[in-house]
Amino acid sequence: MLGSSKRTVFKPTAYGSSRRKRRIPRWFVLLLTGIALGAGGLLFLQKSYGPTRLTVEQSEQLHYDLNSANADKQRLQGQLNQTSRDLEEVSQKEGKLGQQTGDLQAMVTKLEKDVALFADAMPPDPRGTSPGIRAAEFTINNGQLNHFVLLMQDKGKEAEFSGTMEFVAAGRYTNGRSGNVDLPSQAVSVGRYAYINGSVELPAGFTPRQVTIRIKPDGANRVVATRTIYVSPSK
Repeated sequence: MLGSSKRTVFKPTAYGSSRRKRRIPRWFVLLLTGIALGAGGLLFLQKSYGPTRLTVEQSEQLHYDLNSANADKQRLQGQLNQTSRDLEEVSQKEGKLGQQTGDLQAMVTKLEKDVALFADAMPPDPRGTSPGIRAAEFTINNGQLNHFVLLMQDKGKEAEFSGTMEFVAAGRYTNGRSGNVDLPSQAVSVGRYAYINGSVELPAGFTPRQVTIRIKPDGANRVVATRTIYVSPSK
């Protein structure tokens, strides 16, 4: 019939269905690629530059070393505390010693003043010499002649004097003969004063009655001071 239309029938082609296959979006591929590269880079950096992973043995050794270090720290802290206490005790002792030293120095100063007063009060040498023999004493004990001699220089004339002190004893032997005996001399050094004591052995059978003291300066044979003292009875 005219005017009628026929429905076109779809015929498949020789290549099969003409519907297009869906492809993975490019942006998704790029995203996956970026994730893979990032993860790989992170693993590389961690392996190359990151902290080394410890084994079980290494971890146990690290804990052991840490505990040992803490024990050493506590031991050293204890030693430090003990040292601090020791230093404090030493400081306290030094303070006490300083106080005692000050007290002793005050006593020495007082004694020096007392001795100075005593020296000023001593009677002068009868011959008026300086140095002078201000006092002396001789005693006999078991064949020994014991002596003490006080030598002094005048006040204001306190330059050091060095010389020799000689003894000449006058007495009697057991056979009744009288005689003089030169006893051993000794070196002397005098500032303001010098206290000299000692003993010398007497000749066998000799008993001194008096002793003459002679003071001579070094390098000279002249006598600058002399005095005769009676010997005290035997004790």
